[in-house]
Amino acid sequence: MILKIDMSGHIPIYQQIRNQIVYGVATGRLETGEQLPTVRQLAADIGVNPMTVSKAYTLLKDEGVIVIDRRHGAKINALPVFNDSLIADFDEKAELLISEALMKGVPEEKLKEHLLILIEKIYGKGELS
Repeated sequence: MILKIDMSGHIPIYQQIRNQIVYGVATGRLETGEQLPTVRQLAADIGVNPMTVSKAYTLLKDEGVIVIDRRHGAKINALPVFNDSLIADFDEKAELLISEALMKGVPEEKLKEHLLILIEKIYGKGELS
């Protein structure tokens, strides 16, 4: 598993780890049942404190993305079956992102164009930049 972590970026490292794993699952680079590195191993690989990785894994566990077993470590969980509650959660997050874009002056057409590109990247299993 290769993670692209920006140590000087504004997004906390634990959130970057979480996001990279979510992207990996969404695009099929990480599959159900796939073993993740241990907290200590991943922390050593990317040069961060193990608590940072532990925080990312805890978020992923709470979101149902991974399951953690003391004997077998962290593994990618089976994806949930679609239901309307998933859409409600998505709507709340999307509304906030769209509102932030509007506040920053992003034109509606530019935002729509960009969202379509991102949808194609994710559903088309392309690479995210």
